[in-house]
Amino acid sequence: MKIFRMYILFLVLLTIIFVTTIYLLPTPEGFPILEYHTVTHSPDEGSEKYNILPSDFSAQLDYLKENGYNTITTLEYMKAKRGKLKLPDKPIILTFDDGYEDNYSIMLPILEAHNMKAVVYVITNEIGNPGYLTVEELRDMQNRGIEIGSHTANHRPLIDITRSELLHEIRASKYFLEWNGINTVFSFSYPNGIHSDEIVKILKDNNYLTAVTGDAGLNNFETNPYLLQRVNIPQPTFGLFEFRLRLLKAEIAAKLGIFQHK
Repeated sequence: MKIFRMYILFLVLLTIIFVTTIYLLPTPEGFPILEYHTVTHSPDEGSEKYNILPSDFSAQLDYLKENGYNTITTLEYMKAKRGKLKLPDKPIILTFDDGYEDNYSIMLPILEAHNMKAVVYVITNEIGNPGYLTVEELRDMQNRGIEIGSHTANHRPLIDITRSELLHEIRASKYFLEWNGINTVFSFSYPNGIHSDEIVKILKDNNYLTAVTGDAGLNNFETNPYLLQRVNIPQPTFGLFEFRLRLLKAEIAAKLGIFQHK
């Protein structure tokens, strides 16, 4: 029993030392990118963990606003990186993957009520299908300040396909959006966050300017724009406390340099 207590005490001391060390590390300059999917009261079966209830989403935006965060888009980030725009204090990017219809009917009104903006990454072969955004909705979202990006044509894992299939996933999604009235598509979201040097090169060759991963961390002008770091925001179990922990996760990852992409 005595040995067990000593063991527990040792673990507690290690934890205190670890947490204190992280706290004392300087926080790198940079801003977070948040990854969302659906915002609805009734998510499809099996997708609950990717969904945020509207009340929770509204509370999260309240928190960001109260703490001085200002939303920007990935295109605005690139303009600022090139000296053509000045970023606001405490910038943050809100992103939504897949292109679900509730992004238009539920998420967008909440976003507008907070005077915020976001980036929506669309799986183009899902456009118009039940539960997904239509071309008309995408155009309207764009007119209301939402940046539209590509999440490929079919959401296939880009590592496990041939080069011709890879080119199709990256090109077809961009062309489809632009041919249907969406502004030039400059931003890309890797399916499941998986990327490679070859994929990055193809994105560059096809005039994409940015791409977001699933790696937690903070971003600045030194970050590789094709490997922007992003922290996932699942349905919280512990409300805003958990949301704050997600923001802290990005900061800790940046402090420790876990996913540094230059």
